[in-house]
Amino acid sequence: MSFTERKRNNNFFDKGVTDIINKLIDVISGLFLPLVNVMSASGILKGILAILVASTVISETSSTYVILHSISDSFFYFLPIFLAYTASKKFNTDSFTSILIAMILVHPSITQLFQSDKIIDFIGVEVIPAIYSSSVIPIILAIGILHFVEKFISKILPEVIKGFCIPLCSILIIIPLTILVFGPIGIKIGDFLADLYSIAYNFSPTIAGFFIGSLIQVMVIFGFHWSLVPLAINNIAVNGYDTILALMGAAAFAQAGAALAVCIKTKNKKLKTISLSAAISALFGITEPALFGVNLPLKKPLIFVCIAGGVGGAIAGATGAAATSFAFPGLATLPVYLGEGFSGFLVSCIVGFLLSFLLTFIFKFVDKKEELYIKN
Repeated sequence: MSFTERKRNNNFFDKGVTDIINKLIDVISGLFLPLVNVMSASGILKGILAILVASTVISETSSTYVILHSISDSFFYFLPIFLAYTASKKFNTDSFTSILIAMILVHPSITQLFQSDKIIDFIGVEVIPAIYSSSVIPIILAIGILHFVEKFISKILPEVIKGFCIPLCSILIIIPLTILVFGPIGIKIGDFLADLYSIAYNFSPTIAGFFIGSLIQVMVIFGFHWSLVPLAINNIAVNGYDTILALMGAAAFAQAGAALAVCIKTKNKKLKTISLSAAISALFGITEPALFGVNLPLKKPLIFVCIAGGVGGAIAGATGAAATSFAFPGLATLPVYLGEGFSGFLVSCIVGFLLSFLLTFIFKFVDKKEELYIKN
């Protein structure tokens, strides 16, 4: 094979791998992006409830606690239902059928059955118990297969009975497949991913924190950060906590620090306004305005964000910082990070903010001219 042919084949292979990665990221972001705001809101509520319990304002045995816990925990308990809806949009399946499949899986009767010590038999086949509440992977697999099931059934059924027969047949096919195959496989995949991350994290939390902290904002540019969201949610479902989100905190605050330094240093009035609002937004966990509107176009500040995020992430890792529920790091979501490593998480965020601010303030960046900057 000639050098030109080898190069062409390598380019084809690289393009194929890139297309697969891009497609995977597109699917993950499409599943979780619509849920981020309500997910963060629920995470904040769980954090506030944890504060109230820790300060003995509310007792865990009180009816008030039960109600507040239900309010804060419902999103995460019924997460498969929310994912069924977003997956139906992404995989082009019937939304109501998709939601019904998720509701069947989290039905109290099935949950209680799978939590019992009994040997479970379904249509003559022994079932491996799997708890679907708060799970991620099983419902995504189920709705992904539903796309092909609906498509196949639609081709073979007469038009006159499609309306009710497609959902009926789909449910009768997907539910057994999920309970017997996708559910156990999905749970095993989730456990494997959680264990794999735990091994890497336990090897060196400091190194893990440095790499995630320094690279997470670069990942945001390409949308790669969405690949960590299912893993973080899965960690919370499996372990009751997650460290990935905590390792991201310093980088988010670093974006704010760099943007604030740009606001002070720039002579561009438009950029000054944009960078100030972007800094405030980043402090509350929304880093895209600071990333795409300020620090990435100016280049140097983004480098300082990565450095500060890495240093802060290492501190978070070394101190065992973790999230008890899902919420992207920010001032409003601090209660989510209450726990053993909370002080380390706060230090990491402060270090990320100050270091990024100081580096951007001390080292000059090429200021943008008024007429060349982003038009709003």
